[in-house]
Amino acid sequence: MDTFIIDVPVPSMGATVSELNVIVIKVQPGDRVIKGQRLADLESDKSAFEFESPCDGVIHAVIGQPGATMNSGDPFVQIETADESLRHLKSGTVKSATSTPAPAAPSVAAMPTAAAVWTPRAAKLAQEAGLDPAKITDIEATGPGHRVSGDDVQRYLAARK
Repeated sequence: MDTFIIDVPVPSMGATVSELNVIVIKVQPGDRVIKGQRLADLESDKSAFEFESPCDGVIHAVIGQPGATMNSGDPFVQIETADESLRHLKSGTVKSATSTPAPAAPSVAAMPTAAAVWTPRAAKLAQEAGLDPAKITDIEATGPGHRVSGDDVQRYLAARK
């Protein structure tokens, strides 16, 4: 059976969400995956979710990195597959399975405090309240992957009143 490499894009979460944060990646180059298998955990400013493989195949390269903010439609992983229904995603450029992409520069929304990372919504709420998320170290992070969520910021602000 003929195989080819596809670029699996970061999913679109609707008209108002164009960026997603990578919380954790569950696969690495060389891993065999099946359709529906969890590849990573991603998060928008409103929710966290499991990103699944669109096909059976072998991970050729992982382009996304934990902590990175990626745009919808950006290549996330490359998978070698024989699934003809996905030929339209065939990669024009093949990343080496041994290469490691440079980590993305953290955005203001992903600046860590003590041991937490801020969601975009949480950082925006803090900034709107006149606070610098990078300087807040005493906030409880209850979001997925020990991230500071918007709810955490609202509780923090309410406790300060």
